[in-house]
Amino acid sequence: MSVPRTLESMRNDGLRVFAQYDGDFEEEADVLVVGSGPCGAVVAHGAAAAGRSVILLEEGPPFTPQDYEFEGSLSMARTMREAGLRRTEGTILPTMQAIALGGGSLVNSAICVRPPAFIFDQWAELFELEHTSRETLDRHFDAVEKFLGIAPTPENVQGQRNLLMKEACDKLGYSSEPISRNVRGCKGSGECFTGCRARAKQSMDISYIPEAMRLGARVLTSLQVQRVLHEGRRAVGVEGQVVEPLSGKPGHRFRVRARVVVLAAGCMATPVLLQRSDDLANGSGQVGRNLQFHPGVAVAGIFPDVVNPQFGATQGWQSLEFLRDGFKLETLWAPPPVSAVRMPGFGKPLLERFHDMPYLANWDAIGSTHRSLGTVKARRRGMNPRLRWNFHHEDVKILTHALWVLAELFFAAGARKIIPGVMGLPAEMHSLDEARVLQTHPIRARDLISAGNHAFCTTRMHGDASLGVVDEFGRCHDLDNLFIADTGIFPRCPSVNPMFTGMALAHRATERVLEVA
Repeated sequence: MSVPRTLESMRNDGLRVFAQYDGDFEEEADVLVVGSGPCGAVVAHGAAAAGRSVILLEEGPPFTPQDYEFEGSLSMARTMREAGLRRTEGTILPTMQAIALGGGSLVNSAICVRPPAFIFDQWAELFELEHTSRETLDRHFDAVEKFLGIAPTPENVQGQRNLLMKEACDKLGYSSEPISRNVRGCKGSGECFTGCRARAKQSMDISYIPEAMRLGARVLTSLQVQRVLHEGRRAVGVEGQVVEPLSGKPGHRFRVRARVVVLAAGCMATPVLLQRSDDLANGSGQVGRNLQFHPGVAVAGIFPDVVNPQFGATQGWQSLEFLRDGFKLETLWAPPPVSAVRMPGFGKPLLERFHDMPYLANWDAIGSTHRSLGTVKARRRGMNPRLRWNFHHEDVKILTHALWVLAELFFAAGARKIIPGVMGLPAEMHSLDEARVLQTHPIRARDLISAGNHAFCTTRMHGDASLGVVDEFGRCHDLDNLFIADTGIFPRCPSVNPMFTGMALAHRATERVLEVA
């Protein structure tokens, strides 16, 4: 893999930015990809490598280390849609999606986990999928893994915050392991969330996208796609407007025509785009339905000795011990202003809690909440979606169980107190006996401090065209040359971090794209 290039060198190879648009314009390509996140980047690279002319469109701007904001709230305002304040209605669940070249890979923790075989077996059985098993997908996982250098997080960059979870799991007999991530030369800076200044994280803007450009792909940023153009059963292109970075102010119009259109805008933007395109690809009535999340809860543990949580891979250790019970355990770090959202108290009491920061470790659980469903709908104006989601009471029990397990782990590792982050319960618990209230108290959805940044299923795959939007290769049932390559095509949440699975499915979908292009 080549070293990351400067923004200027990328411009010379086919990257266009906001300042370069001086009027309305039209373009053409064999393959048009909408969205530069992990899935879209894989398709763009694969199509370019096969010799097709490729245009990759991205609404956000490119960022370089000089643009990163280490302060968490400022970083969110610059790199996240709706300034990082997007949330669902119904059960209020904060959810963050990036708006930047490289999509979520710019600001996620680089976690790349292959779901175990039983996950895909469930998908195949419930959604009539004949070719989607762990065995059939492994070669696609392998290809992505090799390209990005995915490997377990080495011990020298784990830091005490991560290794304490290993120690706890070992004491309690729970299986655990270092998290595999798309990183080369991690420095343990814990800056994944605000952008890796060391450029060690292999986000799409320094990996797949530059390689695609070397192969001839053109990358056009600051373009908001607003409509898919279609004629009968064929998509013929897209149209939209140039938008100013950060402000979103609209400008010139554009149109791009292509032989094949691939929507990889994310499981919230893709349904809105289809809905605004005459409810395209929606013969099943499933576009924008079945929204699922991995809602997450976190517990903070305060230890007697200094932990220095700012050092170490952002998320370096995990346990899949409870995957069949519905949750995955992992370590976590976020900048203090973001961590403060989960801390109880205001003003001086909150400030006093920050004195514990050097002694703190955050561990979290993400839940497989298959019964908690929602919808994505276009608003009257603009492209931001209206999200509605309801947390099913049976799924709340999954995260309640997870909170108890996290409490067990912290006290096994020697924590002197924990902050569970549950309304109606003590703000601090100083022993496992005190924490048993997590098992006995009736915890409701609104009592949890939760967020859900993994989202899926709004354009789900299904073997029956009347029950799904795409087939298992990502091609829309209703159109011959329109593909979807993002986590919206998942038929069900994957129980582990979704990026790697999305990329493997996108790698497989590229083979079908090339047959049509």
